[in-house]
Amino acid sequence: MSSPEISAANASFSMRRYPETGRLRGFTLIELLVVLVIIGLLAALVVPNVLNRADDARVTTARSDIQSLMNALKLYKLDNFRYPTQEQGLDALLRKPTTGPIPANWRTYVEKAPKDPWGNPYQYTVPGRAGEVEVFSFGADGVAGGEGVNADIGSWQP
Repeated sequence: MSSPEISAANASFSMRRYPETGRLRGFTLIELLVVLVIIGLLAALVVPNVLNRADDARVTTARSDIQSLMNALKLYKLDNFRYPTQEQGLDALLRKPTTGPIPANWRTYVEKAPKDPWGNPYQYTVPGRAGEVEVFSFGADGVAGGEGVNADIGSWQP
């Protein structure tokens, strides 16, 4: 096929005409509405599943962060023979405490200030409910208690 024949074939393909009127053919309003309804139905089925996945991912991230902080606290205790005090908090993993007891063998245990996936600081208590210390997040709502994504997530959970 030569070049004029190709362009003629493309022109006839892209510019179909109604035989009786000679007008260019396009989509009707009904066809467009049917496509929009189908897209809307698909979105209604997919969006809730995607939103739930985001919440699940945040909860999983919080659990992973809490486990990492607990490991950093255990290293702190191995180096300094005790956990940070309630007053020193989790900040003792990032900066050497200036209030007593000052750790003799302090190192940097985390690279940045810990925040939960919802942007709130992780909580630290000494003594904990289920151990010497506990690290937890208040969940999506940022307050104690709650259910679902608002539930507290802590080191005492498996």
